[in-house]
Amino acid sequence: MNLEQLRGFVEIARLGHFTRASEHLHLAQPSLSRQISTLERELGTELFHRARGHITLTASGDALLPRAQRMLAEAEAIREEMGELAGLRRGRVRLGAPPTLCISLVAEAISTFHSAHPGVDLHLTESGSRALVEQLAIGAVDIALITESDGPPPSGFSLTRTPLLTEELVVVSAASQPPIAVTPSIGLEYLSTLPLIALDETYELRAATDAAFRSAGLTPSHVLEGAEMDAVLRFVERGVGVAVVPAMVLLDQPALRSVRLTHPMMTRVVSLAHRSDVTPAVAVAAMREVILSTAAEVARRDPAITSLID
Repeated sequence: MNLEQLRGFVEIARLGHFTRASEHLHLAQPSLSRQISTLERELGTELFHRARGHITLTASGDALLPRAQRMLAEAEAIREEMGELAGLRRGRVRLGAPPTLCISLVAEAISTFHSAHPGVDLHLTESGSRALVEQLAIGAVDIALITESDGPPPSGFSLTRTPLLTEELVVVSAASQPPIAVTPSIGLEYLSTLPLIALDETYELRAATDAAFRSAGLTPSHVLEGAEMDAVLRFVERGVGVAVVPAMVLLDQPALRSVRLTHPMMTRVVSLAHRSDVTPAVAVAAMREVILSTAAEVARRDPAITSLID
């Protein structure tokens, strides 16, 4: 039994005539007759009483008709739904990203994607890169932005990673009351003398900064520890202290100013990742392209950010 047979059966039942049904289906009458004969053989019963000029349903035909109509309607619904998914009129994207990217790159990418595809459901998971790799592993997110300060995070499965950007870590202060000397860059030794607002220890960025101070034999002057990224920026804006942050978070932050951190320069790589054994859905692939183009645009706006996209 196939859909073409059922479609022919329903049309004959509706019109009560083989010839008119074949014309409506744009099918030669002998072909339609063979379809119905094959269907009857497969079902083991006659579906029509055939009389010259008058076709009526048998009891078996009466029983089959509503089921055939439902099956054809369901098939059409599936066809329409798949068409909507392929055309990005519907769909779902589950994106993961660290908080440091959610207030910059992710915000721009989601805004652009939603404007182009308002019917696609968007789900955002904010977490650290290692946790996001675990979310990819169990299929909780479709695609994730991950940061790699000291090499890629460990994983027990294959990831496809696309490096997007290398961004420097910069020292940020309030634009109204900058405690940093007017200079294009500073080193860790000078930074250690400034009141430093430190991120929560769950941030990989915090671990990388602490490791740099230890390696240089320096002890930072923490004025506040344990804040989330958005709170850190607000505290800096109010003159509580300075902070080490990725360059990208300062986009569209006119109340803040930054200088580049050198001696040593600290950087991190931002990559886009998904499971290698899972083919991204149409909507996920479209989001990937938006993120790639957004990342390239962000890199053009800041000398502390370098695009890695070919």
